[in-house]
Amino acid sequence: MRPVRADGYQEFAAARAGHLYRSACLLTGGDTHLAEDLVQETLGRLYVKWGRVRRADNPAGYAQTVLTRTFLAHQRRRSSRERATDVIPDGPAAPGGDASLRLTLVEALAQLPPKDRAVVVLRYWEDRSVEETAAAMNASSAAVRTRCVRALARLRVLLGDAIGEYATP
Repeated sequence: MRPVRADGYQEFAAARAGHLYRSACLLTGGDTHLAEDLVQETLGRLYVKWGRVRRADNPAGYAQTVLTRTFLAHQRRRSSRERATDVIPDGPAAPGGDASLRLTLVEALAQLPPKDRAVVVLRYWEDRSVEETAAAMNASSAAVRTRCVRALARLRVLLGDAIGEYATP
């Protein structure tokens, strides 16, 4: 690593890698291997542009935008449709969380089209505004709002009664 580029990059990458990985897992519908690849590609792209990224107002938001665009570009490739299995591997349960509920939600997210999945993850997981989501996806605010409504309706249909099992009385 050249010293000019390394200035602060390693600390930034170490601090953001976990968050980027969690977002990538949601974007990929639970495909942890693809999520790792997306994070690695994102961090590589950030390293190349690190001089510009570190001067940005929000380097973490910049990284999330790069991750989202990398995911969407991957989905456009013909080879991205290949799947070795349709079963999500077991992962570690979150402390105090319900693993089966998380798996149900990830499976439902995986059934959404890539752009709908990206909108849901950015708006509700990342808690971004419509404008920030539109900028990350290179789309208009109206398109993001429309896609949000459609994606949430589709999630409700996909989850159906499955989510009712987890509701507290």
